[in-house]
Amino acid sequence: MQTKKSEIWVGAFMIIALCAIVFLCLKVADIRSVSNAATYRISASFDNIGGLKVRSPVRVGGVVIGRVADITLDPQTYTPKVTMDIEQTYNHIPDTSSLAIRTSGLLGEQYLALNIGFEDPEMGTSILKDGGVIQDTKSAIVLEDLIGQFLYKSGGDNSSAGAAQSGGAEKANGSDAGQSGGAENANGAGAAQSNGTAAGQ
Repeated sequence: MQTKKSEIWVGAFMIIALCAIVFLCLKVADIRSVSNAATYRISASFDNIGGLKVRSPVRVGGVVIGRVADITLDPQTYTPKVTMDIEQTYNHIPDTSSLAIRTSGLLGEQYLALNIGFEDPEMGTSILKDGGVIQDTKSAIVLEDLIGQFLYKSGGDNSSAGAAQSGGAEKANGSDAGQSGGAENANGAGAAQSNGTAAGQ
């Protein structure tokens, strides 16, 4: 009887632990397990998507409003095309809005940051519907390229500084040489005057 009770307690503990693990996994992945919210689909093209993946979040001000549904390469332009599922709750997004690929922290996951644009029917703007396209996009910043640009700029600045210092040293040497030459000329003139005075006497 005691053994059976122990087995029941162990089984209950295992079930609770399993549920906790599943909950944590869903929380970390930011997946809504019991959400059947209706969505509509929009797309955008980028020059470089970096590490963006399917299921990456789409955020407005840090709040998740959708997810990346598909990533393909346009066979004509060879640019990445990102398709997103946006919750119907957020169905008033102007087509003047912009998308940027950003990173959570320094080395965190990449996500899509949606900046809401303006709406002005007189200027021909409209609201994005299912199948809509966002034209204004900003590609991912590649860390390797950023480091390379920084190193290249630093190297160029050091070279310029070295050249400036060398030029300054050459000018200083030239000035010293000029001063030495002037001193020699002055000495020569003094000697000539002395010789002339001696001859007159």
